[in-house]
Formats: sequence, structure tokens, C-alpha cells
Amino acid sequence: MDFGFNSSIFILCSLLLFQRLQITEGHLKIHTTNMKNDDHMENHLRFRINQEGNSIQIPDKVSSLSQMDPALNLFFYYNDLKLGNKMLIYFPEKDPLTSPHLLTKQESDSIPFTSSQLPYILQLFSFPHGSKQALAMETTLNHCEFPPIKGESKFCATSLEFMLDSISNIFGLNSRFKVLTTNYVTESISPLQNYTIYEPPIEISAKKIVACHTLPYPYAVFYCHGQVSDNMLYKVMLDGDDGGRVEATAMCHMDTSQWDPDHVAFRVLKTTPGASPVCHFFPADNLVWIPVS
Repeated sequence: MDFGFNSSIFILCSLLLFQRLQITEGHLKIHTTNMKNDDHMENHLRFRINQEGNSIQIPDKVSSLSQMDPALNLFFYYNDLKLGNKMLIYFPEKDPLTSPHLLTKQESDSIPFTSSQLPYILQLFSFPHGSKQALAMETTLNHCEFPPIKGESKFCATSLEFMLDSISNIFGLNSRFKVLTTNYVTESISPLQNYTIYEPPIEISAKKIVACHTLPYPYAVFYCHGQVSDNMLYKVMLDGDDGGRVEATAMCHMDTSQWDPDHVAFRVLKTTPGASPVCHFFPADNLVWIPVS
């Protein structure tokens, strides 16, 4: 199958394929650093689950989401997307040693991924019932099992093979496609800082778009979805006040009338479904797939 990869995407997919689950003496060894010591698990979970599409509600513990989690500084207004504009944006530092790994399809198929098997899964990963990790895993499973909204195609991928097969089914079995990501132009950046758009944003033409977002889980889980609506995709060059440049991928959802009124974006931007477009930058660990002609 021809996916239309460029060289950088080929390297990315190769790395994902070789970051595999290790099985030693009959025991699973999966890197779970991102779940072990997250003091803001509820905040991270709320943002990731509600980042797009349907929302799974978690009780609020404080009134202001923006005060809870700096990672919410990814949403912006459509009119902000112009040369010279400055925005406060959160781009987390990338550390491949603490990032969860995508499994191979064979490995993924050997581990249950369903809420009905949650007690067994928690036992497998040695997470106590009722812990933050257990809550994150339960919410991720529920989100993946939640039915799509009107006009949406969605799936959760725990292996690269399954992701590529699912993307091919959405775009067409004989289609060619490529992936876009947010890239850090400089080696080190301050996670939360003011960024200035230093080049005119470039609109990326795509008839269909499938965005894949990471969800909290002991290994890599991508929530992927595409919706038949007026979505606009952009490449945005950003220059940080504290140093660091980012080549960011951004999407603007022009029609949000079908979104949940409790969607986190509406609370951050102080708007309501259908009232105005909602735009957001993609974190560096997200993937955006588009067909190529």
C-alpha cells in the first residue's frame, strides 16, 4: 500500500514500529512513566478526553480550567490566525524516554482493550482500583467506546498497523495519504510562553482530515476521528518570547453546532456551540492525516 510518506514520516513510522512491548519470562514490561507520577492526572485527562468531539465528564474540583492546566492554552479564535499576532501557547517538552510506545498489532491484540475487562487490565498493569491511573484508563476506554457524533468517523488505535488500515478505510482503499505533525524547529523551548506568528499562516488544502490525539494509557493509544464539516487546516510558524521556534499544525472548526455544550474549548474561549469557529494547535505527539492526489 502506498501511503505517500516523505522521508521524515517514514522515519517517524519506523520508530513507532520499533518501540515495542517487551515480554520477558512471561511477564509484560510496558513503559508507564507518564501514568506513574502525574500530579495533574485529572486535569490532563479532562483536556485529552475533551480536546475534540464528544466529551466524557469528570467532576470539576476548581472553577477555572485555565488555572488548572496550562495545557489548555492550545485553543484560540479564528481571528487570531494572522501575521504578527501574539498568543500564549503551551507546547510540552518532548522526552521520548517518558513517552508511551505504540505496540505492534500482534502485541496489541494480545491485551484486552475494553471497559468490560477493566479489572483484569488494571491487575495486568498493577494499578489499584480507584487510583488516578485507573480513572484515566477507564475514561479512555469509555471514550473509545462512545458512539460517534453525526457525520463523524472515529476509532482508537493501539498499533500503527491498525491506525494505517483504519485511515485507508476512511480515505478509500486505494488512496494515498500523508501525516502532518507539529515540529519544534529549535531543540529546547519553554513549555508555556507567548508566541508570535512570524510568517503568514499557510492553509493546507484537504478534502478529508483525520486527526489522531493521544489518550492517557500505559501504552500509546490514539483517538482518531474525522468529521464531515467545514474544517480548515493550517501550518503556522511561531517564534517564542522566551526562545524557541515551532512549526505548528493548527485546525479551525468552522461549524461546532453538533459539539457537546460542555466541551472544554467553549469554556476556554467563552463561547457556545455554533456561535463561532473553534481553533486549536496540535501538540507534537498528535498526528493529522490527509489524502494526497
